[in-house]
Amino acid sequence: MRILIAEDDPTSRCILEATLTKWEYDVVATRDGVEAWDVLKADDSPRLAILDWMMPEIDGVEVCRRVRERGSPSPPYLILLTALSQKQALAAGLEAGANDYITKPFDPTELRARVRVGERMVELQSALTNRVAELQDALAHVNTLQGILPICMHCHKIRSDDNAWQKLESYLEEHSEAKLSHGLCPECLEKYYPEYEEEVPTDAGSRPK
Repeated sequence: MRILIAEDDPTSRCILEATLTKWEYDVVATRDGVEAWDVLKADDSPRLAILDWMMPEIDGVEVCRRVRERGSPSPPYLILLTALSQKQALAAGLEAGANDYITKPFDPTELRARVRVGERMVELQSALTNRVAELQDALAHVNTLQGILPICMHCHKIRSDDNAWQKLESYLEEHSEAKLSHGLCPECLEKYYPEYEEEVPTDAGSRPK
C-alpha cells in the first residue's frame, strides 16, 4: 500500500519513512504541505497520508481541508502528526477533515496500529465503491416502463415514441426485461374454447375443479 508522508523536518521525515518502509509500505515522502497537496491532487494519489501539523506555507490542517473540499469519490485516509496536545487544537484538526492523529514524538507501536486502522478503512471504502459501481452498472442494464403509455382501447396496441403502433407484448419485450409466454385465462377458456375446458390442466389456464 502507498502512504504519503509530509514532514518538513529532515530527521523526522527520514525516521518516519524508514519505519514505514520497514513495514513494507510504499512511501511517497514530501517535504512540506505544498508538495503533499500536489501529490494528493493527482488521480493516482496514495490512499493514506500522514501529515505534519506545523509546516511552512501550507500546514497539515489546511491540506486536510483542501482534500475534503475537493470531494474525491475515493478520498484518502488522513492522519495528522502533531506535537500539540490541547483538545481544542486536536478537535480543530478533525473538524478540518483529518481521520486520526498521532502525537510527537510518535510511538512505533501506536503508529503501526493507527496506520493499520487507516488501511482497513481504505480497503472497506474501496470495496464499497466497487459494489456501488457494480450496482450502477446493473441498473443501467435494467429497462423500466414509466409514465403514461398510449394504448388503443379496442386492439390494445401501444403507441411507441416514434408514433408507431405495435402489439402490447412486443412493446413490453422491447422496453423491459420481461419475457412473455402465451396462455389462456379461465374466462377466455370458458368463452372461446368451452369444449376443451375439462381437458386443459389447471396450470395452463383452466379454473381449478
